[in-house]
Amino acid sequence: MPAEINNRYVVARLLKLVRIGELSVREALLKYPKDTEDESLIAAYHALIHYEADEDLRHRDSLYKEEQDDYIEFLSYILERGEDLPENIILNYKKFYDTAPILHKDNPQGFFKSFWKILNIGKRRD
Repeated sequence: MPAEINNRYVVARLLKLVRIGELSVREALLKYPKDTEDESLIAAYHALIHYEADEDLRHRDSLYKEEQDDYIEFLSYILERGEDLPENIILNYKKFYDTAPILHKDNPQGFFKSFWKILNIGKRRD
């Protein structure tokens, strides 16, 4: 099985575990595939970040909670089938790519990827 498809299964499972409350978003992000270039997985990563950021809103608004939970479930369903996320979802998260990068492997190459990413973010903000 190609690594990309296997990673989609892994992420689908992480999304489901977050959705049912068996895994925190932080734990899911730490278990997320490192250094992925799969646009669908990068978009799902940012969806998880937004899911966590809206936690208090989900507690106050049951309709919003239901919509957001359904959205996470939808993403997991598509990834579980090994398919690409819809292009509109991927495009919606692209604007956030610079501010919340995917984690890199814990090795020298991963360190330098993170290091250069930080330098590039700082330069763009000037």
